[in-house]
Amino acid sequence: MAESLKTRVGRVMAGGLHALLDKIEDLQPQAAMEQALREAGSVIDEVRHELGSVSANRHLAQQQHARLNASHEDLRDQVDQALAAGRDDLARAAVARQIDIEAQLPVLEATLAELSRQEQELQGFTAALLARQREMQEALAAFRHSRAAAASAAQPAGASAVEQRLTQVSEAFERIYKRQTGLHAAQPGSAAQEAQLRELDDLVREHRIAERLARLKAGEL
Repeated sequence: MAESLKTRVGRVMAGGLHALLDKIEDLQPQAAMEQALREAGSVIDEVRHELGSVSANRHLAQQQHARLNASHEDLRDQVDQALAAGRDDLARAAVARQIDIEAQLPVLEATLAELSRQEQELQGFTAALLARQREMQEALAAFRHSRAAAASAAQPAGASAVEQRLTQVSEAFERIYKRQTGLHAAQPGSAAQEAQLRELDDLVREHRIAERLARLKAGEL
């Protein structure tokens, strides 16, 4: 993973919700939050792209490793056959190829180990960034709701200017979010829905804990 991309990931993760809330009293708080979301979406896209490249390279390296091992086994049979036929010259050539393969395998195995490490790291970055992005979206939705409520309290309920402005802001956010992620921005749910989602998160977490404990007891970890 390029160092510059790691730096950007770190900036998104370190900035997060608190940095956004610190800007609430700025002259253009919504613009600042939208920019932070754009940055998060851009970094997520880059991390996903790099994860795809690393996964593809690991797959190719695994295939090459399997081919070399299979070739080494075939050469062993060929050496036996050449010796049995009294063809030392052919046996020598096969042994020379085996030695070349044996020199390549440790390098290839080290490459596989590094690619696996990078893949796990990028998967972790992706999960963390998506969680942070959801936090930021929730913060922006809460901020937008609070401003809309304040505007409704300050003006008559039929104030068309406030409604038009809120619609414009919502549409702008939706366009930015969809352009950066390819997805529609999630709308805040009801209190009952939020409670159900929290209950589902707890259920999934308990399942993961139980699964991890079972694997530990079985000696799989």
